[in-house]
Amino acid sequence: MIHEGVDKSKRQFLTAALTVVGAVGTGYLAVPFLSQMQPSAKAMAAGAPVEVDISKIEQGQLIRVAWRGKPVWVLSRTPEVLDILKNDTAKLADPTSLESDQPEYITDSLRAIKPEIFVAVGLCTHLGCSPTFRPETAPADLGKDWKGGFFCPCHGSGFDLAGRVYKSVPAPTNLTVPPYRYITDTLIIVGEDTEGATA
Repeated sequence: MIHEGVDKSKRQFLTAALTVVGAVGTGYLAVPFLSQMQPSAKAMAAGAPVEVDISKIEQGQLIRVAWRGKPVWVLSRTPEVLDILKNDTAKLADPTSLESDQPEYITDSLRAIKPEIFVAVGLCTHLGCSPTFRPETAPADLGKDWKGGFFCPCHGSGFDLAGRVYKSVPAPTNLTVPPYRYITDTLIIVGEDTEGATA
């Protein structure tokens, strides 16, 4: 059977036009579904680095910020506290932090880039409770050997003011030190260390 008078160029044009329209329509339908799979702005912000201004922090003061849904502590330590931390290590389970979760550039026993500023995730390494800040020396409820630190009320774990865990408590390791770096002498960014950790 012969099809005379059929214009093949019109058929090819219509086929090409419908293909283009179909592709564009598919794209319009796919965009909402694909964009729905992206994390929300709130979720992206929750994991984003956090800037902490330490210019007004006083010696002995602890400030708290949130990073990735976790509390992060920034503590300004006094010279007296630094002396205790360097010399009073006999009761610590891991005084040199060999088993701890911390960045590679945190190497000394004070567990900080600058000795006077301590940064740690404020969650007990046992079951994730948030320890309380107990800077006082020899309080009645913690005993005469307590020289200041963090006490977990959930199961009784204790940490010194460098976040190092005491022996014979449920917590298996020292408090976690998150990645952080100094942008200036008074501004820390928690959650980022790609450009180095120096001040």
